Amino acid sequence: MTPILTITLNPAVDLETATQSLTPGPKLRCDPPQLDPGGGGINVSRALSELGGDSLALVASGGGMGAVLEGLLSREGVRVRRLEAPGETRQSLSVFESGTGKQFRFIFPGPDWTEADVARAETRIAETIPTDGLVVLSGSHPPGFPDDFPARLVARCNEVGARVVLDTSGAALRALSAGRISGLDVLRLDLEEAETLAGHRLPSAGESADLADALRAKGVARVVVLARGAEGSVLVSETGRWLARAADVPVRSKTGAGDSFVAGFTLGLSRGEPLPDCLQRGAAAASAAVMTGGTRLCRREDAERLMAECPVQRL
Repeated sequence: MTPILTITLNPAVDLETATQSLTPGPKLRCDPPQLDPGGGGINVSRALSELGGDSLALVASGGGMGAVLEGLLSREGVRVRRLEAPGETRQSLSVFESGTGKQFRFIFPGPDWTEADVARAETRIAETIPTDGLVVLSGSHPPGFPDDFPARLVARCNEVGARVVLDTSGAALRALSAGRISGLDVLRLDLEEAETLAGHRLPSAGESADLADALRAKGVARVVVLARGAEGSVLVSETGRWLARAADVPVRSKTGAGDSFVAGFTLGLSRGEPLPDCLQRGAAAASAAVMTGGTRLCRREDAERLMAECPVQRL
């Protein structure tokens, strides 16, 4: 299997609880909290482990909450290499309102990074990139981190024959829109991100494929994957266009579906599987993830069972 490195620049300790109703004023009595390690790259590594793959997670952590994060990852059996963050690792809060079934998510910013902090991090990252490997950059950038960091990462990876899989949002999405990121092996965007990039709605799978093909033709990525929620995911490469249908499953929480997709897709890439098979594997993992509650990710038995329920068709 091709070695996989995941990079999480802005991780979080996810705190999940439930209460009967969210109302202002009185103290709200909550269920015992559940703590989970969070952040795009971390979740990809966690899901890879669950799906039978392996990766090294490079995680920017700091302070007491950073130690908590590393302990949570260790208990899950994820191999971690620490990247020193300039401040305390952030937390995020998810509250399930049991009276209505609604979920409320509160996301806090990470520590501020200076140019010197970024330079040290880039040196550490360059030392960790696996030769001829796959490097997954997933999740948001912390305050102060350059929005074109994915382009810098591509340049570093090219030196050792590694390929970059990018699944990100926010600042990096703006850099992508401005044409300052190219040379990726795989770019994945969810529907909201894709429509933001396009500047208009994408009501059909064909229109998503058109946008993906335009990005590929500009040299942004060799492969572009655009998610379409319950409809599935579109993939475009130089050899064709495909749509993998999402499985029809009960939805408990959409949290972690995108990260699970990236894990399944990257696992297929690392095994040298054809792109349509990678797409199907990702769609099955994403479908499995929505069946689990809160911040939990896909389960291997569900992902494997759902492969047959995520057919791939040419567009």
